[in-house]
Amino acid sequence: MLKAEGITKRFRSPGGWVAALDGVSLALSPGERLGLLGPSGSGKSTLARILPLLLKPDSGAVELDGMDIRTWGIKVPREIRRAVQLIWQSPRLASDPRLRIKEMILEPLAANGMLPNSSSKRQATLDMWSERVGLTRELLSRHPHAVSDGQLQRACLARALLLQPRYLICDELTSSLDVSTQAALLKVISEEQNQRELGVLLITHDRILANHWCTGIVEIRNGKLLRRGLTS
Repeated sequence: MLKAEGITKRFRSPGGWVAALDGVSLALSPGERLGLLGPSGSGKSTLARILPLLLKPDSGAVELDGMDIRTWGIKVPREIRRAVQLIWQSPRLASDPRLRIKEMILEPLAANGMLPNSSSKRQATLDMWSERVGLTRELLSRHPHAVSDGQLQRACLARALLLQPRYLICDELTSSLDVSTQAALLKVISEEQNQRELGVLLITHDRILANHWCTGIVEIRNGKLLRRGLTS
């Protein structure tokens, strides 16, 4: 289980300190599809960065499968970092413009010392994941500026899933995508859940999508969780 316990995070603004999160506690179970709903500025994206240990809270803790995690950023061990992956709302901001799509997808394997030695095995990995997310070989040779947002987000999903994380945080994964691409990406995530117990936190403004796809919903406003319940 991925748990946030009493998370508080403040940011400095021109008018003083503002609490983005105020004592937030949340739990994501293996195999669960949990929707996190809330308006802009409610603290959703801040929580999305804290759960995969990218942003340190002012107080509170993150627990991963029974381990109390007290480190953030570059200090987090690789095996813990691999367990929780984040897909950002903007694939452009999450992509290195200097890398081709195929290099971008394989980048996490290289960073974790898991990149296959042989070119044939690397190509097999690329072929498998590009097919799963709907990318052609021709697109893999392009740079991010030469593909659409939808195609780039498909690559970001492949990049996150090839590490076989136990938990996936999707921060507005589908917000800028057309309906067919939304459905395609959620189908890939569903298939991954069918193969193993991947826990997914879907952060979204879209209540209809959350009700349709998620098994439970949490609502947040002004940095505080309001309620949790089953989707209708």
